[in-house]
Amino acid sequence: MQKEKWCFIDTGNQDPAFNMAMDEALLYWHSEKLIPPVIRFYGWNPATLSVGYFQHVEKEINMEAVERYGLGFVRRPTGGRGVLHDQELTYSVIVSEEHPEMPATVTEAYRVISEGILEGFKELGLDAYFAIPRTDKEKESLKNPRSSVCFDAPSWYELVVEGRKVAGSAQTRQKGVILQHGSILIDLDEDKLFDLFLYPNDRVRERMQRSFKNKAVAINEISDRTCTIDDARVAFKRGFEKGLNIELVPYELTDEELAFVHHLAKTKYASDEWNYKR
Repeated sequence: MQKEKWCFIDTGNQDPAFNMAMDEALLYWHSEKLIPPVIRFYGWNPATLSVGYFQHVEKEINMEAVERYGLGFVRRPTGGRGVLHDQELTYSVIVSEEHPEMPATVTEAYRVISEGILEGFKELGLDAYFAIPRTDKEKESLKNPRSSVCFDAPSWYELVVEGRKVAGSAQTRQKGVILQHGSILIDLDEDKLFDLFLYPNDRVRERMQRSFKNKAVAINEISDRTCTIDDARVAFKRGFEKGLNIELVPYELTDEELAFVHHLAKTKYASDEWNYKR
């Protein structure tokens, strides 16, 4: 039986506004049936702190530290908490809500899409599995997160290895299309990450950072061999093909499509109105 063909786009390292504009543009083009479903890989130049759509920057983010580290900054169109995009492979999946393989509920759609990520970790020789909150306390903590840091705790169907989170994802649905994007950690500088957020006092920060070590981990901390970004690209491309039972076909953007993305980046995702609006 012939596999469904999806687009595959690897835009390499781009600035934060371009990255978010590209994801939104792909969502729009797919909603207009101009392109098939899409898997996209990308990186960040400069390394960037992204915040979730609903986060309050003034209350949660240490912008002085963001500037001191020379980081980019952008608000995502998806929910969730703050993510330091540095030594990672970032992915996005764009697919119609009406796709026959996509469940109606957000959590179940996470599970289906994340099968591709799960298979990617297996390609790297890691025994990853889905996080499924079991107790009422765990479920309640998802509704009321104690931390502004995305990797502080796994959500429904996010990927964990040895009990620690290795990939963080967020999802939005617009124009009848699912956009899920997320970070697959290759390496992680925990001190830099925790410098980027605001805390009531130093003791709270120390406690949270100590706790974080038991909740999140990067691939190269647990892998028997060093994983490069290129290794991850190969593994997770295969993983998405296997996990979603699809064939990925390279897609080249036209000059007009690129111009559309750059315009959206400049007018929306690079603007203070968007990034600091809450």
